[in-house]
Amino acid sequence: MVRIIFIRQGWVSLALPIFFINIKQLIMNTNTSHRVGSIDIFRALTMFLMIFVNDFWTILNVPGWLQHARRAQDMLGLADIVFPSFLFAVGLSIPFAIEKRFTKGESHLKTGFHILLRSFALLFIGFILANATGRHHADSIFSRPTFIMLTLAGIFLVWNLYPRAIDWKKYLFIALQIIGVALLIYLMYIYRDRRGEIMATRGWAVLWIIGWCYLPCALVYFAARKRLIVHILVFLGLIACNIAGSHRWLGFVDGFGAMQIYTMSGIIVSLLFTQYGTTTAGLKKILVIIAGAGVVFLISGFVARNFWIINKLRFTPTWVYFCTGISLLLYALIYWIAEMKGKDKWFNIIKPAGTATLTCYFVPYWVYAVYDAFPHVALPEVIRAQPIGLIKSFVFALLVIWGTWLLGKIKIKLKI
Repeated sequence: MVRIIFIRQGWVSLALPIFFINIKQLIMNTNTSHRVGSIDIFRALTMFLMIFVNDFWTILNVPGWLQHARRAQDMLGLADIVFPSFLFAVGLSIPFAIEKRFTKGESHLKTGFHILLRSFALLFIGFILANATGRHHADSIFSRPTFIMLTLAGIFLVWNLYPRAIDWKKYLFIALQIIGVALLIYLMYIYRDRRGEIMATRGWAVLWIIGWCYLPCALVYFAARKRLIVHILVFLGLIACNIAGSHRWLGFVDGFGAMQIYTMSGIIVSLLFTQYGTTTAGLKKILVIIAGAGVVFLISGFVARNFWIINKLRFTPTWVYFCTGISLLLYALIYWIAEMKGKDKWFNIIKPAGTATLTCYFVPYWVYAVYDAFPHVALPEVIRAQPIGLIKSFVFALLVIWGTWLLGKIKIKLKI
């Protein structure tokens, strides 16, 4: 079973017609001439680490410092850092993605509608995956592994990046999308959990959280665009809300705004580069500012530890400060290596995870579903034990990324 990050939310009304709309790729357009290499590399690295830590359930005796902290534990494990870094990458890409649409001449109405459709697509996929990967009723028509594979098939049929065509292939691609829609509707209709209840908003997968971060932050950028001071004020406001939630002040819930802080920080970093990094000297100053901000956040984390524990499940300010600082420092380092020193080829081994991120995210679901379909087949204990177990998870993450590259070669690539 894939380990997923969950969060409670209320009902969200999702319209099925979003399936019929060609939604652009979540982070950046697939045209490499418009991509920022350091962002792709940063996103690829975080996706590699996400696959790596999500595979820990298959091995034995994983060192504690690599895992998630338990709810009452005062700890920052590697697994606690990965997802915040990914949300930071989402923020890095938002200004470039939205400004590109305006550059192409799209109206504000169309761009705003696009943001909403993209967000609802993420929320819907997060909704259906959270249910599909849960425990199913014993009398279900399909076993859990089969249900997951059918769900993934529907998702890929609907959101695959089909080649442009004007002949009969165009209608074939439309037919495949319609089949995908019908399959997902059918699976939602027949689904019953272990208590016999229908699909419900009980828990949320990674994509759901990404959707709830992307939507408000993209709308903030859509409204304020290049006005850096507005984004900084929103960022500081979110930090204040997170502190208020940690003290239960003014009715704020635990950790309110924590996830959005990471995305807003990414937006601010991209704006700094685009507005003040037009020269080599300017770029160097921006890198110093970002690295300095990272150090300030790390120091703030140590200070905040006098008031809160470091804990991801409780969204504590301490966790937020440490992870924000780490993301800032890591991105500054990657930018310096890839953009300033021109060593971007060093990261080619994981590059597909940064350019086909959503496809890469789903590949392990396929692998685990097939593995679960054969319960009597198990990995030898020597492979699951340490240190070979960690090497196995490391190699698995690389194989997933290379498999994603191969899928792209046969025109299988998701775009949301």
